[in-house]
Amino acid sequence: MKKILLGLAVVFAFNSCTDEEYDRLNHDPMNPEKVPGSYLVTGATTSYFNRMMSTNVNSNIFRLVAQQWNETEYTTETNYDLDGRKISDNLWNEIAMNVLYDLNEAKKMIEADVTLIQTQKKNQLAIADLLQVQAWQVMVDTYGNIPYSEALKGADNISPKYDDAKSIYEDLIKRVNDNINNIDVNAPGFVENDIIYTLPVGGEVKAHTSDMKKWKKFAASLQLKLGIQLSDSDPNLAKTTVENAVKNGVFTSQADNFTLFYTGSEPYTNPLWIDLVKGGRRDFVAANTIIDYMNDLKDPRRGKYFKENLGEGVFVGGTYGQATAFNSFTQISATLESPSYPGTLLDYTEVQFMLAEAAARGFAVGGTAESFYNSGIMASFEFWGNTTSEASVYLAQPNVAYTTASGTWKEKIGKQYWLAMYNKGFDGWTAWRRLDAPKLNLPLETKTPVPMRYTYPISEKNLNGANNSAAAAAIGGDKLDTKLFWDKF
Repeated sequence: MKKILLGLAVVFAFNSCTDEEYDRLNHDPMNPEKVPGSYLVTGATTSYFNRMMSTNVNSNIFRLVAQQWNETEYTTETNYDLDGRKISDNLWNEIAMNVLYDLNEAKKMIEADVTLIQTQKKNQLAIADLLQVQAWQVMVDTYGNIPYSEALKGADNISPKYDDAKSIYEDLIKRVNDNINNIDVNAPGFVENDIIYTLPVGGEVKAHTSDMKKWKKFAASLQLKLGIQLSDSDPNLAKTTVENAVKNGVFTSQADNFTLFYTGSEPYTNPLWIDLVKGGRRDFVAANTIIDYMNDLKDPRRGKYFKENLGEGVFVGGTYGQATAFNSFTQISATLESPSYPGTLLDYTEVQFMLAEAAARGFAVGGTAESFYNSGIMASFEFWGNTTSEASVYLAQPNVAYTTASGTWKEKIGKQYWLAMYNKGFDGWTAWRRLDAPKLNLPLETKTPVPMRYTYPISEKNLNGANNSAAAAAIGGDKLDTKLFWDKF
């Protein structure tokens, strides 16, 4: 009887509706079909940071590949098995779907938004596109040739061709330059929904808009990063791109860093807290690779990067690629375990080391390799909370000072660049691939060389087989040791 009465109530309810009320019944207020483009930009930005900051072995093993950390129990990742947990698939799918695709949709919505004045629309489009460019660079620098010109079309093209990685780079450089020219630092960007660079509005703490001066600095620093990566493969394009970036105004302090500040309350917590604390797991310790180098240099950042759980001033890294007992080796810093620890993906420290590299290559960047090298080390110490005097003592050591440290300029800059990229595993791995320094260890179990790239996802081989096979052949084989186009030496 209750079911009959409920059915009649529903019938009467529908019969009493006007046409407008019928239309409202077809929409879910909790899951709207359309959202402002700014919401998608916020979501894509969060997804991007979460993916790149995570240390979940199903999602992100860059800290392991860069040999900053070692595993305590499972060793397949430090021995470079990417297929077991579908690591290549997970990174590819997350960035393609939840970052690049969503940003593409956001740009369409911004273009169609008639409420925006033209300067604000240009600024919003520039922000969304710059975020895309950085994500595209990560994809190219991880895999090599990838779908680009035919990508992000959804069901309209489920088998996109793969573009040549160099041609993608050339287009990314053009896009960044266009964005720099389109940004109006005196016009607004996003209102309320910019979670990276913001300015308060009218003195209200909660009211803010995009800081377009900071976004322009980010664009120039991204331009620098694209250019420096081409230094060995296309020196002329690298030189013009890097020098143009410096003219456009790269980061000049830590205040410019491309950083996402987490509130510390779920779900807005640093992914490291989820992986290292909430999960209750003890999967990682310091790798002997980084610890041995830092011990040799008496590097005071050891106490910032890691815990002194073995005793004051005692740091022992686990043998890379071998299971190492959690309590017997140096553990990860408690700083990184904070739920509100910020995520940083491009910073002043990295900019200084890229400028040091550019100066060493003879590019006109307003300083010498030594001056930028020193600034990079000082910036790293500042970032991690070490003192200026600690940095000065460190730099005064003959095996650290630029003029007396052993090796070529690539070896000098490469070692300190790699050390300074701690907790930024992707950037540490990429700098090592480009500069071939410092020497990394072979994993103990398999002796497999450090990957030069990720292999293509299994899903691409199955669902986009012909294009994937052609791409693999074009880059010299879908193998871990296949060098990317910019990795010439």
